[in-house]
Amino acid sequence: MSRIEQAKGKLIVSCQALPEEPLHSSFIMGRMAKAAKEGGASGIRANTVEDIQEIQKEVDLPIIGIIKRQYGDNHVYITPTMKEVDELMAMEQRPDVIAVDATCRQRPDNKTLDEFYAEIRAKYPDQPLMADCATLEEMRHADDLGFDFIGTTLVGYTPESEGDKIETNDFEIIRELLKTAKHPVIGEGNIDTPEKVKRVLDLGAYSVVVGSIITRPQVITRRFVEAIED
Repeated sequence: MSRIEQAKGKLIVSCQALPEEPLHSSFIMGRMAKAAKEGGASGIRANTVEDIQEIQKEVDLPIIGIIKRQYGDNHVYITPTMKEVDELMAMEQRPDVIAVDATCRQRPDNKTLDEFYAEIRAKYPDQPLMADCATLEEMRHADDLGFDFIGTTLVGYTPESEGDKIETNDFEIIRELLKTAKHPVIGEGNIDTPEKVKRVLDLGAYSVVVGSIITRPQVITRRFVEAIED
């Protein structure tokens, strides 16, 4: 946990590009992470073993590692099974934290979150874990299970959280979570302005992950175009 403490009260930048995206390349993600570090980022969130390894060559920052993998029409795809956890743990330099989908949705292996969490802990008891959640109930459940970090990553991205926005009522979901959370809370998911980042940290979040608005040029460009069209 000592390395991830470097990111406490600071910014973590998500450097990811999926296969269908223009910047999909481990080399590019490594340079993206280097640029993020030069800009002052104190941590990186990254997808796939290949990207993480390339990023580790470029920067010495704590990394939240994931593997996004689709299993048929199942909607759980962020480190969804032990196969992905094993792949990350087999790395010569493991991610400082591994994030997994911690929503209430059915997993591709049909395990409950409780069963999945217990399996990871039994095999890798010392590996820090982050719960990517969508609702306050899921966050509290992950906190009770013992996840080392509770993330708001999937707010608005699941049927259970459809229409929810992380900033609603002055980040009410984060404020409510922080009232009872036993583990550090990481703000993530559409926290897309410097003002939002600062507010979430001021509320007491451990750190904030920002992705698309920094590292996905097509998303950034679209916001400008939509503003013109509006």
